[in-house]
Amino acid sequence: MDDARDPLSHDGSSDDTTVRPHAGKTSRLKQRREWLNSLPKPKGRGWIHACTAPLALANSIVLLIFAPGAGLKLACIVFGISAVVLFGHSAFYHLINWSPRAHDIMRRMDHSNIFLLIAGTYTPLSVALLPGRTALLVLLIVWIGAVGGIFLSVFRPNAPRWLYVPFYVALGWVAIWFLPSFWRAGGPAIVWLIIAGGIAYTIGALCYGLRWPNPWPRIWGFHEFFHTGTLIGYACHAVAVWLTIFAVA
Repeated sequence: MDDARDPLSHDGSSDDTTVRPHAGKTSRLKQRREWLNSLPKPKGRGWIHACTAPLALANSIVLLIFAPGAGLKLACIVFGISAVVLFGHSAFYHLINWSPRAHDIMRRMDHSNIFLLIAGTYTPLSVALLPGRTALLVLLIVWIGAVGGIFLSVFRPNAPRWLYVPFYVALGWVAIWFLPSFWRAGGPAIVWLIIAGGIAYTIGALCYGLRWPNPWPRIWGFHEFFHTGTLIGYACHAVAVWLTIFAVA
C-alpha cells in the first residue's frame, strides 16, 4: 500500500495550491493522486518487500515438496502464491515511479493482495488442523471476506482508512474464534505463532492507519513500519505452517 505521501504539508495544513476548492470530486481525487505520485518516496520504500519476495518464493517451493497429501500441497500452493504475489507486486509497485494511470492500477492491486494473503494464510492451517466442516466454515468466511475486500479495493480505492484498515484487521483475526480447535490439533506453539503473527500484522496496520510513527519521512516513515509488520507477521505464520506440516506428516 502506498498512501504514505500525504497531501498535507509538514505543518499539518492542506496544500490548497494542488486542489482547487470548487473542482469536482473526480477532479480533486485525480489531482490528489497525481500530486502524491509526483512526491519523492522515502529511500527505504519497497526494499523490505523486495528482499522478502525471493525468500517467500523459496519457502513456498520447499513447503510444496514436504507437504504430505494432495490436499495440503494444494493449500500450500495457495499460501505460497498469495505471499509471493503480495511481496513481489508490492516491491515492483513501490520501487518504480509509475505514470498516474499505472500508479492507480498498481495501487488497487496492492491493496487487493493484502486480502489475498490473509485468506491464503488460513488455507493450509485450516486444511491440515481443523475438522472438515470447521475447516470449510473458516475457509468460506475468509475467502468470501477476501473477495469482498478485493472488490472494495478495486472499485472503491479511495475509501477512507477507517473503513478498510479495520476490515483487514477483522478478517485477519477470524482465527480467534477457532483457536481451541487449532490448539487441540496443532499444539500451543502453532497457536502462539498464529497470535504473534496477527499482532504483528495489526501493529503494522495501525501504523499505516494512524500514519505514525513517522520518524524519518525522507528515509524511513510509517509506511516502512507497516511493511515491517507484514514481514514479521508472514514469518510467524510461515513457521506455523511448517510446524503444521511436521505435526501431520
